[in-house]
Amino acid sequence: MDGWLLLAAGLVAGLLISLVTAPVGVSGAVFLLPVQLSVFGVPNPAVTSTNLLYNVVAGPGALWRYHRAGSLWSPLTRHLLIGTLPGVVAGATLRVFVLPGPAVFRVLIAALLLPLGLWLCARTLRPAATAPAATAKAGPAAAPAPGGPSPRALTGLAVAVGVVSGVYGIGGGSLLGPVLAGRGLPVTRVAPAALAATFATSVVGAATFALLSLVHAGDIAPDWWLGIACGVGGLIGGYLGAHLQPHLPETALRLLLGLLAIGLGALYAVRALF
Repeated sequence: MDGWLLLAAGLVAGLLISLVTAPVGVSGAVFLLPVQLSVFGVPNPAVTSTNLLYNVVAGPGALWRYHRAGSLWSPLTRHLLIGTLPGVVAGATLRVFVLPGPAVFRVLIAALLLPLGLWLCARTLRPAATAPAATAKAGPAAAPAPGGPSPRALTGLAVAVGVVSGVYGIGGGSLLGPVLAGRGLPVTRVAPAALAATFATSVVGAATFALLSLVHAGDIAPDWWLGIACGVGGLIGGYLGAHLQPHLPETALRLLLGLLAIGLGALYAVRALF
Protein backbone atom coordinates (compact mmCIF):
# COMPACT_ATOMS: atom_id res chain seq x y z
CA MET A 1 0.00 0.00 0.00
CA ASP A 2 1.31 3.45 -0.97
CA GLY A 3 2.67 5.53 1.92
CA TRP A 4 0.10 8.33 1.82
CA LEU A 5 -2.74 5.91 1.17
CA LEU A 6 -1.60 3.84 4.16
CA LEU A 7 -1.65 6.90 6.41
CA ALA A 8 -5.08 7.95 5.15
CA ALA A 9 -6.43 4.45 5.72
CA GLY A 10 -4.97 4.47 9.24
CA LEU A 11 -6.63 7.81 10.01
CA VAL A 12 -10.04 6.58 8.80
CA ALA A 13 -9.70 3.28 10.68
CA GLY A 14 -8.77 5.05 13.90
CA LEU A 15 -11.66 7.51 13.57
CA LEU A 16 -14.37 4.92 12.87
CA ILE A 17 -13.22 2.49 15.55
CA SER A 18 -12.88 5.07 18.31
CA LEU A 19 -16.21 6.68 17.39
CA VAL A 20 -17.94 3.40 18.26
CA THR A 21 -15.82 2.37 21.24
CA ALA A 22 -15.16 5.61 23.16
CA PRO A 23 -18.69 5.86 24.66
CA VAL A 24 -18.09 2.66 26.65
CA GLY A 25 -14.55 3.48 27.79
CA VAL A 26 -12.58 1.59 25.13
CA SER A 27 -9.94 3.40 23.08
CA GLY A 28 -10.41 1.09 20.10
CA ALA A 29 -6.88 -0.26 20.05
CA VAL A 30 -8.17 -3.76 20.71
CA PHE A 31 -9.96 -3.65 17.35
CA LEU A 32 -7.27 -1.66 15.56
CA LEU A 33 -4.62 -4.27 16.34
CA PRO A 34 -5.87 -6.97 13.88
CA VAL A 35 -6.19 -4.27 11.21
CA GLN A 36 -2.54 -3.36 11.76
CA LEU A 37 -1.49 -7.01 11.57
CA SER A 38 -3.60 -8.13 8.61
CA VAL A 39 -4.10 -4.97 6.52
CA PHE A 40 -1.21 -2.63 7.32
CA GLY A 41 1.37 -5.39 7.81
CA VAL A 42 2.97 -3.99 10.97
CA PRO A 43 5.49 -6.59 12.26
CA ASN A 44 5.65 -8.16 15.71
CA PRO A 45 6.30 -6.94 18.34
CA ALA A 46 6.25 -3.41 16.85
CA VAL A 47 2.48 -3.75 16.42
CA THR A 48 2.13 -3.59 20.21
CA SER A 49 4.12 -0.38 20.59
CA THR A 50 2.32 1.13 17.57
CA ASN A 51 -0.99 0.36 19.23
CA LEU A 52 0.19 2.09 22.41
CA LEU A 53 1.28 5.11 20.33
CA TYR A 54 -2.23 5.20 18.85
CA ASN A 55 -3.68 5.37 22.35
CA VAL A 56 -1.32 8.18 23.33
CA VAL A 57 -2.37 10.33 20.38
CA ALA A 58 -6.06 9.38 20.38
CA GLY A 59 -6.71 9.45 24.14
CA PRO A 60 -6.94 13.22 24.77
CA GLY A 61 -9.97 13.59 22.48
CA ALA A 62 -12.41 11.58 24.60
CA LEU A 63 -10.67 12.54 27.86
CA TRP A 64 -11.09 16.24 27.15
CA ARG A 65 -14.79 15.74 26.48
CA TYR A 66 -15.27 13.76 29.71
CA HIS A 67 -13.26 16.38 31.61
CA ARG A 68 -15.55 19.12 30.33
CA ALA A 69 -18.53 17.06 31.49
CA GLY A 70 -16.98 16.79 34.98
CA SER A 71 -16.84 12.97 35.00
CA LEU A 72 -13.13 12.31 34.46
CA TRP A 73 -11.46 12.50 37.88
CA SER A 74 -12.87 10.15 40.50
CA PRO A 75 -11.66 7.61 43.12
CA LEU A 76 -12.23 4.91 40.51
CA THR A 77 -9.81 6.64 38.15
CA ARG A 78 -7.14 6.89 40.86
CA HIS A 79 -7.38 3.20 41.82
CA LEU A 80 -7.08 2.12 38.20
CA LEU A 81 -4.04 4.31 37.60
CA ILE A 82 -2.25 3.03 40.72
CA GLY A 83 -2.50 -0.54 39.45
CA THR A 84 -2.15 -0.29 35.70
CA LEU A 85 1.00 1.85 35.52
CA PRO A 86 3.46 -0.66 37.10
CA GLY A 87 1.65 -3.52 35.38
CA VAL A 88 2.18 -2.15 31.87
CA VAL A 89 5.96 -1.93 32.38
CA ALA A 90 6.07 -5.61 33.35
CA GLY A 91 3.86 -6.53 30.39
CA ALA A 92 5.96 -4.65 27.87
CA THR A 93 9.09 -6.41 29.13
CA LEU A 94 7.38 -9.80 28.81
CA ARG A 95 6.24 -8.94 25.29
CA VAL A 96 9.80 -8.27 24.10
CA PHE A 97 11.71 -11.01 25.89
CA VAL A 98 9.16 -13.82 26.34
CA LEU A 99 6.36 -13.53 23.74
CA PRO A 100 7.85 -12.20 20.48
CA GLY A 101 6.51 -14.83 18.03
CA PRO A 102 3.44 -14.20 15.82
CA ALA A 103 1.93 -17.65 16.49
CA VAL A 104 1.91 -17.12 20.23
CA PHE A 105 0.63 -13.60 19.71
CA ARG A 106 -2.36 -14.83 17.67
CA VAL A 107 -3.26 -17.30 20.39
CA LEU A 108 -3.06 -14.47 22.93
CA ILE A 109 -5.35 -12.29 20.79
CA ALA A 110 -7.94 -15.07 20.55
CA ALA A 111 -7.67 -15.88 24.27
CA LEU A 112 -8.37 -12.25 25.15
CA LEU A 113 -11.02 -11.34 22.58
CA LEU A 114 -13.23 -14.42 22.77
CA PRO A 115 -13.89 -14.25 26.54
CA LEU A 116 -14.22 -10.46 26.31
CA GLY A 117 -16.87 -10.72 23.60
CA LEU A 118 -18.80 -13.45 25.39
CA TRP A 119 -18.67 -11.44 28.63
CA LEU A 120 -19.98 -8.30 26.94
CA CYS A 121 -22.87 -10.12 25.26
CA ALA A 122 -23.82 -12.15 28.34
CA ARG A 123 -23.78 -9.18 30.71
CA THR A 124 -25.78 -7.13 28.20
CA LEU A 125 -28.47 -9.73 27.48
CA ARG A 126 -28.93 -10.98 31.05
CA PRO A 127 -30.39 -7.73 32.49
CA ALA A 128 -32.72 -7.49 29.48
CA ALA A 129 -34.04 -10.97 30.19
CA THR A 130 -34.61 -10.37 33.90
CA ALA A 131 -35.74 -6.76 33.77
CA PRO A 132 -39.53 -7.42 33.70
CA ALA A 133 -39.42 -9.64 36.80
CA ALA A 134 -37.23 -7.19 38.66
CA THR A 135 -39.53 -4.32 37.76
CA ALA A 136 -42.58 -6.26 38.93
CA LYS A 137 -41.01 -6.96 42.32
CA ALA A 138 -39.29 -3.68 42.99
CA GLY A 139 -41.31 -1.21 40.97
CA PRO A 140 -39.94 2.00 39.48
CA ALA A 141 -38.14 2.91 42.70
CA ALA A 142 -35.90 -0.18 42.63
CA ALA A 143 -32.55 0.11 44.37
CA PRO A 144 -29.54 0.99 42.20
CA ALA A 145 -26.91 -1.54 41.23
CA PRO A 146 -24.18 -2.30 43.79
CA GLY A 147 -21.16 -0.04 43.88
CA GLY A 148 -18.77 -2.57 42.41
CA PRO A 149 -15.53 -4.12 43.69
CA SER A 150 -13.59 -2.89 46.72
CA PRO A 151 -10.63 -0.50 46.33
CA ARG A 152 -8.17 -3.36 46.93
CA ALA A 153 -9.89 -5.52 44.31
CA LEU A 154 -9.87 -2.60 41.88
CA THR A 155 -6.13 -2.11 42.28
CA GLY A 156 -5.43 -5.83 41.91
CA LEU A 157 -7.56 -5.99 38.77
CA ALA A 158 -5.77 -2.93 37.42
CA VAL A 159 -2.34 -4.52 37.96
CA ALA A 160 -3.38 -7.65 36.05
CA VAL A 161 -4.91 -5.61 33.24
CA GLY A 162 -1.78 -3.44 33.11
CA VAL A 163 0.38 -6.52 32.48
CA VAL A 164 -1.94 -7.71 29.72
CA SER A 165 -1.98 -4.19 28.27
CA GLY A 166 1.79 -4.10 28.01
CA VAL A 167 1.81 -7.48 26.27
CA TYR A 168 -1.10 -6.78 23.96
CA GLY A 169 -0.81 -3.03 23.40
CA ILE A 170 -4.47 -2.29 24.10
CA GLY A 171 -4.23 0.17 26.97
CA GLY A 172 -6.56 -1.81 29.24
CA GLY A 173 -9.90 -0.08 28.78
CA SER A 174 -11.27 -2.90 26.63
CA LEU A 175 -10.80 -5.24 29.61
CA LEU A 176 -11.53 -2.88 32.50
CA GLY A 177 -14.70 -1.48 30.94
CA PRO A 178 -16.70 -4.70 30.56
CA VAL A 179 -15.43 -6.19 33.85
CA LEU A 180 -16.39 -3.14 35.89
CA ALA A 181 -19.70 -2.67 34.10
CA GLY A 182 -20.44 -6.34 34.68
CA ARG A 183 -19.83 -5.81 38.41
CA GLY A 184 -22.60 -3.21 38.55
CA LEU A 185 -20.87 0.10 37.86
CA PRO A 186 -22.67 2.34 35.33
CA VAL A 187 -20.94 2.92 32.01
CA THR A 188 -21.10 6.68 32.53
CA ARG A 189 -18.81 6.21 35.55
CA VAL A 190 -16.63 3.45 34.09
CA ALA A 191 -15.90 4.98 30.68
CA PRO A 192 -13.92 8.08 31.80
CA ALA A 193 -11.88 6.10 34.35
CA ALA A 194 -11.11 3.28 31.91
CA LEU A 195 -10.01 5.72 29.21
CA ALA A 196 -7.83 7.62 31.69
CA ALA A 197 -6.13 4.35 32.67
CA THR A 198 -5.74 3.45 29.00
CA PHE A 199 -4.07 6.77 28.21
CA ALA A 200 -1.69 6.66 31.19
CA THR A 201 -0.64 3.05 30.62
CA SER A 202 -0.15 3.72 26.93
CA VAL A 203 2.21 6.62 27.63
CA VAL A 204 4.26 4.48 30.03
CA GLY A 205 4.09 1.42 27.78
CA ALA A 206 5.14 3.28 24.63
CA ALA A 207 8.08 4.82 26.50
CA THR A 208 9.07 1.38 27.82
CA PHE A 209 9.08 -0.09 24.32
CA ALA A 210 11.12 2.86 23.03
CA LEU A 211 13.74 2.24 25.73
CA LEU A 212 13.77 -1.52 25.13
CA SER A 213 14.34 -0.93 21.42
CA LEU A 214 17.69 0.65 22.32
CA VAL A 215 18.98 -2.53 23.98
CA HIS A 216 17.19 -5.28 22.03
CA ALA A 217 17.36 -6.08 18.32
CA GLY A 218 14.24 -6.52 16.20
CA ASP A 219 11.08 -4.62 15.32
CA ILE A 220 10.27 -3.18 18.74
CA ALA A 221 9.91 0.58 18.20
CA PRO A 222 6.50 1.72 16.93
CA ASP A 223 5.67 2.55 13.32
CA TRP A 224 5.65 6.24 14.17
CA TRP A 225 3.88 7.66 11.15
CA LEU A 226 1.16 5.01 11.04
CA GLY A 227 0.61 5.16 14.80
CA ILE A 228 0.26 8.95 14.67
CA ALA A 229 -2.11 8.80 11.67
CA CYS A 230 -4.34 6.23 13.39
CA GLY A 231 -4.14 8.28 16.57
CA VAL A 232 -5.26 11.50 14.90
CA GLY A 233 -8.30 9.65 13.59
CA GLY A 234 -8.88 8.25 17.07
CA LEU A 235 -8.53 11.73 18.56
CA ILE A 236 -11.40 13.00 16.43
CA GLY A 237 -13.52 9.87 16.74
CA GLY A 238 -12.97 9.61 20.50
CA TYR A 239 -14.14 13.18 21.10
CA LEU A 240 -17.23 12.65 18.98
CA GLY A 241 -17.95 9.29 20.61
CA ALA A 242 -17.70 10.73 24.13
CA HIS A 243 -19.93 13.60 23.05
CA LEU A 244 -22.54 11.17 21.75
CA GLN A 245 -22.48 8.86 24.80
CA PRO A 246 -25.70 10.17 26.41
CA HIS A 247 -27.59 9.73 23.14
CA LEU A 248 -26.45 6.22 22.13
CA PRO A 249 -28.38 3.02 23.00
CA GLU A 250 -26.06 1.33 25.47
CA THR A 251 -27.45 -2.17 24.96
CA ALA A 252 -26.99 -2.13 21.20
CA LEU A 253 -23.49 -0.65 21.49
CA ARG A 254 -22.33 -3.26 24.00
CA LEU A 255 -23.72 -6.06 21.85
CA LEU A 256 -21.91 -4.66 18.83
CA LEU A 257 -18.61 -4.55 20.72
CA GLY A 258 -19.16 -8.06 22.03
CA LEU A 259 -19.90 -9.49 18.60
CA LEU A 260 -16.88 -7.73 17.10
CA ALA A 261 -14.65 -9.15 19.81
CA ILE A 262 -16.05 -12.66 19.32
CA GLY A 263 -15.61 -12.46 15.54
CA LEU A 264 -12.06 -11.15 15.72
CA GLY A 265 -11.10 -13.63 18.42
CA ALA A 266 -12.47 -16.53 16.38
CA LEU A 267 -10.61 -15.30 13.29
CA TYR A 268 -7.26 -15.26 15.08
CA ALA A 269 -7.94 -18.59 16.77
CA VAL A 270 -8.39 -20.13 13.31
CA ARG A 271 -5.24 -18.39 12.02
CA ALA A 272 -3.25 -19.63 14.99
CA LEU A 273 -4.40 -23.21 14.42
CA PHE A 274 -4.01 -23.24 10.63
